[in-house]
Amino acid sequence: MTPSALPRLPNDTARRLFLDKHGLASAPRGSGKGDDLFAVIDQIGFVQLDSINTVARAHHMILAARRPAYKEKNLRLLMERDRHLFEHWTHDASVIPTEFFRHWRLRFARDKENLITRWRNWHNNGFEGKIDAILKQISDHGPVTSATVGEDEKRNSGGWWNWHPSKAALEFLWRSGEVSVAGRRNFQKIYDLTERVIPSHHLGHDHDTDETVDWAARSALERLGFATSGEIAAFWDLITPDEAKTWCRAALAAGSIMEAEIACVDGAIRKVFMFPETLDSLDDLPAPPTRVRILSPFDPALRDRKRAERLFGFSYRIEIFVPEAKRQYGYYVFPVLEGDRLIGRIDMKSLRGEDRLHVRAYWPEQGVRTSKGRLAKLQAELERMARFSGCAEVTFETDWLRTA
Repeated sequence: MTPSALPRLPNDTARRLFLDKHGLASAPRGSGKGDDLFAVIDQIGFVQLDSINTVARAHHMILAARRPAYKEKNLRLLMERDRHLFEHWTHDASVIPTEFFRHWRLRFARDKENLITRWRNWHNNGFEGKIDAILKQISDHGPVTSATVGEDEKRNSGGWWNWHPSKAALEFLWRSGEVSVAGRRNFQKIYDLTERVIPSHHLGHDHDTDETVDWAARSALERLGFATSGEIAAFWDLITPDEAKTWCRAALAAGSIMEAEIACVDGAIRKVFMFPETLDSLDDLPAPPTRVRILSPFDPALRDRKRAERLFGFSYRIEIFVPEAKRQYGYYVFPVLEGDRLIGRIDMKSLRGEDRLHVRAYWPEQGVRTSKGRLAKLQAELERMARFSGCAEVTFETDWLRTA
């Protein structure tokens, strides 16, 4: 077999590049507010929102992992006061730099076309007949929540399939771009007309599909460092896999991107795309700090579970929906990063009524020693997490330290 002529990144180099692109290769310092916080979000592209508050909500943990000085109010100020961020869908609900808003017009147009048919079948509750009434309500009386529309309609428990007609109409208006999220209170979305939420200089642009495909693919590859066309498409979840493939072929032919190979942790070789300038920068990559960081399960470095497993040998899944007796680890277990290695996972919960962060169990990864030095770094991180979640101390189950 003829050896490949493509440049190949060893696994440790690939991990360092990946962590650098995700804001985890430099010492976690900075004010964590204003321009500094915005720069973090711009670097990683978006921050996924999640309601689970076992220790702190995912978006706050993502930012605190990179900026320990971060306070929860700082994200709200960037979004609700400064309007530097808007909330919409990537692979899930996320906050995104508002300068990218015009590219979401492609998503709005596609969702408007697709959701009418899909939701008409799924909801079958007449939501289309509520759209104009909700727009008039917002226009005349100001922002609304899903609880303040359709007050005379039957409320069902359960998921989106049980939404009442006005709730479904409101979500449709958000997904199609006619209303925007003006803020959240107790994690409930507050909606207003888009022109009253998004600054005017970001409005008035018709979407250009070719321009958005180019931007989405290019900006995804910049933030990933290296990727397949499928990973490029999945990053923003804004363009289709076929559009990403077409972009890669054209960019490769033009010489603006190149092919390379990545060594996975198990020795397997994976072909990827990257920018030539990224290859040239590898000698300047920083060595990730050796401190321990506890990450959100929704951290962008872990969002693509298969990619994390290939690079780090870390197999992770959330067991929220797994019956308790069948869970391997726990309800909501946090990955633990040390330097460029994912060294374990920890089950912990903020018991705010008791003013303590309680650790139920810590499982080191296979081959990771629980030395005194490593445990001291983990203890320091747990104390930081306790302060961040508003607790005074850290407590442990008797058998909290498990074996690999």
